[in-house]
Order: sequence, then C-alpha cells, then structure tokens
Amino acid sequence: MTEAVGPVAKRILVTGGTGLVGKAIEKVVADGEGRPDEEWIFVSSRDADLTNATETKALFEQHKPTHVIHLAAMVGGLFKNIRYNLDFWRRNIHINDNVLHSAYETGVQKVVSCLSTCIFPDKTTYPIDESMIHNGPPHSSNFGYSYAKRMIDIQNRGYCEQYGCRFTAVIPTNVFGPHDNFNIEDGHVLPGLIHKVYLAKQTGSALTIWGTGKPRRQFIYSLDLARLFLWVLREYNEVEPIILSVGEEDEVSIREAAETIVEAMDFRGELVFDTTKADGQFKKTASNAKLRRYLPSFQFTPFRQAVKETCAWFSANYANARK
Repeated sequence: MTEAVGPVAKRILVTGGTGLVGKAIEKVVADGEGRPDEEWIFVSSRDADLTNATETKALFEQHKPTHVIHLAAMVGGLFKNIRYNLDFWRRNIHINDNVLHSAYETGVQKVVSCLSTCIFPDKTTYPIDESMIHNGPPHSSNFGYSYAKRMIDIQNRGYCEQYGCRFTAVIPTNVFGPHDNFNIEDGHVLPGLIHKVYLAKQTGSALTIWGTGKPRRQFIYSLDLARLFLWVLREYNEVEPIILSVGEEDEVSIREAAETIVEAMDFRGELVFDTTKADGQFKKTASNAKLRRYLPSFQFTPFRQAVKETCAWFSANYANARK
C-alpha cells in the first residue's frame, strides 16, 4: 500500500495488483508518477476470491476505494485458452460482474478495466480500432476469454446509461515485462520465449519455437502501459474503450521477437521452428490513432531496450519468477 501525504482525495484499488501490469503500476507510482492526494492499494487473489460475490463486496467495504483499476482475470497463452475455453468464460464473467457491481454498490467514482486485442473479430479489416469490437465472433482459439472481456464493455455502457457510472476500459496489445508469467506451456509468447532461451542457453541445446514464426504482434512494455493507465484513470472520460498500443509500424513477427530475445540474452545456438504447433491468429494489427489524438507526444520504450530489460529481470529473478 502506498500512503498518501496530506488529504486523500483518491483511494485507488488495483485488482490483480501482483500481476504483470499491477506490479508495473506499483513501480511507476513508487518511482514518482504517484500524486500526494492518491492512496494506492494493490490486492491479489490472496486478499479475496473475486469469483465470489460476497468476498468481493467485503473487499470493497474494507478498503472503500474511490477509484478502481481492474486487472484481475484468468489469463493464459494460446494453448491454455484452447484447452479451457469454458473455464476462461465462467471465471472471468464472475470476476468482472462482481468487481463492477461492487464498485457501483459502494459508490466508486471511476473504474478502468483491462481488455485485450483478442476480443476483436477474427474476420475483420486492419488496422482494428475501438469501433469494431462487436462486429463479429472472435478467433475460435480463445472465444471464452474474448467474449468474457467483451462483456465488460457491455456492462460499462449499462452502468453508465442506467446509473451514470464512470466505468471505462483500455485495450492493450501484447503486454510484457518484469513479473510476467514465464511459463512455457501456459504463458504468453514473449515471456515463454524468454524462458526457453534461458533454458536452451543453460543446456546448450537448440531453441525450439512453436509455429512458423510468421504471425505478427504489437508488443507494449508493461511500464509504458502503467504510465498510460495513470493517464486514463486521471484524464480519460469516455465510456468507450481506448486502445493502448505502439504504432502499426512497430508490429514485429514472432521470429523477429525471438531474434531480439536471442540477441538480448547472447544465445549462440540454433533456432528451430516446430510447424506442427498452431500459430493462432496471424495478426491483430491495432490502430493507436485515438490514443495519439489525446497524447501525440507519448514516448514508448524501444522494443529492443524493453526486451533487454525484461530478459535481465528474468535472469536476475529466475528463482522467484512465475514459471
């Protein structure tokens, strides 16, 4: 918990506060981006089971937040999503409904929830933008998670229209950074690759990359996303979601991402692509034009530098990192 100095105007509760984005927000706040009138409270699944309505309400009554950043979710990479689509749907629907309804019932002034670019239609034109979320079904590989996240946008509109609540959401592209889940089977592509390179380097074996390496992604560094979250919480007043992403020109292929990690970790072995493994969606190119209209001069950390910092963190914290 970060104590505010002087009169507290905002008590900001961050659900999922010990995850990738929660830890990044905590660091950015601690490093000087917090304000004297803000008290920050970071909670995790150890503090309350957010799939349980009673526990969620009790958490809100205990901390009495004025603002909420809602990050808590059941998340996983492509292969975990394929196996557990129903679980992703049910758990996330319960979490989101409990958090938003508790926020309404306890008089929270503003909620910023976190969506994902995987919510967009599978069959679409590129770049995708905020107006296209509900234009068709998402990719079949993660329909459970995608539809559950889409429903946050529906609920936000409902609470706004019926009760005047200031509930909104952000849509980051692929997030990575320190405190990520580096599990090879169930994590996202970049942290999974970082772990694989680390192990291949230790054992002197080849690096095996699942799929063709051709799919393309926009990656956003967790510390950049954290800074943008603070801006959304303080300044962004639309109910409609906003995409938080690097530009279209910064999209990289999985092969290029792997090569950047290889360079950052000074791996000298062979790269092998296992084309028997699924690629997932080929691309999800997102437009950050709306963000740029608000913040034309926001500086993103260069991809190579962000990867280098993440690899260094993982190597230094290998024993305790989620993996």
